Amino acid sequence: MNLDFKRKLPIPQQIKTRYPLTPDLEAIRDERALELKKIFTGESNKFVLIIGPCSADNREAVLDYISRLRTVSEEVKDKIFIVPRIYTNKPRTTGDGYKGMLHQPDPDETPDMLKGIVAIRDLHMAALKDYGFTCADEMLYPDNYRYLSDILAYVAVGARSVENQQHRLTASGIEVPVGMKNPTSGDLSIMMNSITAAKHRHTFIYRGWEVTSQGNPLAHAIMRGYIDYAGKSVSNYHYEDLVKLYDIYAESGLGNPAAIIDTNHANSGKKYLEQIRIAKDVVYSCNHNSDIRKMVKGLMIESYIEDGAQKIGEHIYGKSITDPCLGWEKTRELIYKIADTLE
Repeated sequence: MNLDFKRKLPIPQQIKTRYPLTPDLEAIRDERALELKKIFTGESNKFVLIIGPCSADNREAVLDYISRLRTVSEEVKDKIFIVPRIYTNKPRTTGDGYKGMLHQPDPDETPDMLKGIVAIRDLHMAALKDYGFTCADEMLYPDNYRYLSDILAYVAVGARSVENQQHRLTASGIEVPVGMKNPTSGDLSIMMNSITAAKHRHTFIYRGWEVTSQGNPLAHAIMRGYIDYAGKSVSNYHYEDLVKLYDIYAESGLGNPAAIIDTNHANSGKKYLEQIRIAKDVVYSCNHNSDIRKMVKGLMIESYIEDGAQKIGEHIYGKSITDPCLGWEKTRELIYKIADTLE
């Protein structure tokens, strides 16, 4: 193999021992996990917002953003359950570009995976310790999930990973909600197959062990739009799309039918300001149809302190260095609007 083996990295248990959760933090985690579980099983009708930067590129700015979410969260907690996005590893369409904090704790420096592992655990722990938030992250690398497995509230499997067997099997052994995005082709059968696999028990190889999973009853769909044969973005958040998904779930016989609607990516054509309109449209669909309201558990919104995106090296505080995001003032107004209009 044409690989340069640089160094052996610590196993997840070593990192967890070095940076452990205290009993107080575990209690907060467990309380939030139970509340989120009740939403996905239908015991609670709160609406979930998985919201935050496209990528967690800067510790100070991300925690600043989360501190602002904390204030708003307290004001809308009767209706809305907020899960901040701390996405620390990023899939790249061509493989090139910034791959997230796991690879580069400092986007201006060369990759350092050891520093990255420590940095992502530190950031998730700070969100929990300082602001009482367990957060969401993307499971880009199934083997790396264990570094954060004791601290995450929510896990997303991306559009490029949802067909991968190891992602599906690993998701079946995760205890928190795992969202399976529709693939970039838009084929919902692929997404539903992934959800089915994640809900079932499996025996497989994981991190050098033969393991048996119990199945994840909280695995669910994420509708994120798709790219057609001509390379154009096609949305799938509309009322008709949600009715179709409801019917597919009904035919599947799967328990806990659930969906999160991604307001960005192909649903918005990466026009980040469209997220405001899309969010309102989905809430309207929920208010109009009780079946959709039961199935749609919430929204995924890309949001940061400043509107838009910047190039690496520009150093504009709180502005995304990957996909464009909705700025804070618009975000806060949108959260209040959702809380006010959701029935």
